[in-house]
Amino acid sequence: MRLLHTADWHLGQTLHGFAREHEHARFLDWLLDRLEDRAVDALVIAGDVFDGQNPPIPALGLFYRFLAKAKARCPALDIVVVAGNHDSGSRLEAPSPLLTEMGVRVVGALPVDEDGAFAPEGLLVPLTDRDGTVAARCVAVPYLRPSDLPPLSEEEIAAGADPLVEGVRRVYADAAEAGRRALRPGEALILTGHCYMRDGALSELSERKILGGNQHALPVDVFPEDAVYVALGHLHRAQAVGTRESVRYSGSPLPLAVDEEPYPHQVLLADFAEGRLANVESLRVPRFVAIRRIPGGGRFAAPEDALAALAALELELELDEALPRECWPYVEVSVELPTPRPALREEVVAALAGRPARLVKLALRLTGSGEALAESVPLADLADLAPEDVFLRLYRRHHEGEPEPALLAAFHELVATVQEGA
Repeated sequence: MRLLHTADWHLGQTLHGFAREHEHARFLDWLLDRLEDRAVDALVIAGDVFDGQNPPIPALGLFYRFLAKAKARCPALDIVVVAGNHDSGSRLEAPSPLLTEMGVRVVGALPVDEDGAFAPEGLLVPLTDRDGTVAARCVAVPYLRPSDLPPLSEEEIAAGADPLVEGVRRVYADAAEAGRRALRPGEALILTGHCYMRDGALSELSERKILGGNQHALPVDVFPEDAVYVALGHLHRAQAVGTRESVRYSGSPLPLAVDEEPYPHQVLLADFAEGRLANVESLRVPRFVAIRRIPGGGRFAAPEDALAALAALELELELDEALPRECWPYVEVSVELPTPRPALREEVVAALAGRPARLVKLALRLTGSGEALAESVPLADLADLAPEDVFLRLYRRHHEGEPEPALLAAFHELVATVQEGA
């Protein structure tokens, strides 16, 4: 059986105000082709299908059209979708009566019985191989909120047990046990999850800390050792967890923030044989819209160097004026300012004017001392400082050198105006 693992689509996301429907549509078309030409038997989407709990109509349309096309092109394909922390579990599950008939299983929240107790059997999804034989049991666990977790006893808490970590461990223990009871010889036990794992590599600009934050990052041993594969979502960097090569984040298929530009985005193909994981292969997702960071690598450039780099963009990116606007590259400019430059944004915009590129961010780093005013004059009474002294100290906090005469004259004029008004 061949399984394709993906997550963190974030349909409906915008990048600094720019809609990304075109990129998402291109990715979904690419994914449809891979499902078909790589003979995929099962598709697992491990959460964060949408970027928000109330996704825009175009994002909903993209998702449901994708499901319909996937089943039309690959009728035997098993599809499993679990909710992430960005998704509304109830909204995701709402069309389940229809989707289940299509062979699409959606799990937005933990199933419960008539008494409100966790019913792990409701998480089980059989996955079939190309001959129609059940080859795996997928235990489709969605994003777990604190309210989903079983409480610990007072004795356990007194002994130092973490209620969040141990609660998650118990949910997975019960879920995995339900999966084991359903297993037949030669079938693989597969788990899903949408969570933050200990020692995971984060993308700081686009990921929310979930389930209590970094101090509650989950250890990999919350997943039982006999889980043949664990398909995870939430972290946008593709990675295995610890030394467990079978516990993996697929990563997001698109960069969700400009700092995600350097690393490759992908989906994962996992092959199973006789109940075991035989192979894992990453499929690189094409970059449908280029991202250019100036100067790049988290560095900052002098204003003149940044403007010169913008002037060279046309040659570097082979900008094509015939491209539709939604295909224009995204540009981030990071500038280090030793002195004030009030018109810098206008200069950057002017440098890009007439070019098929979109400015998504202008980041500034000031090079002054960074000292607070009280730190710079620890022995002085601030009330005794003349307004010009305060102005000069604040200027040095943010900038190098001394203010230009025109700026100082403007400050004196402002002080005089205020004093006359008083």
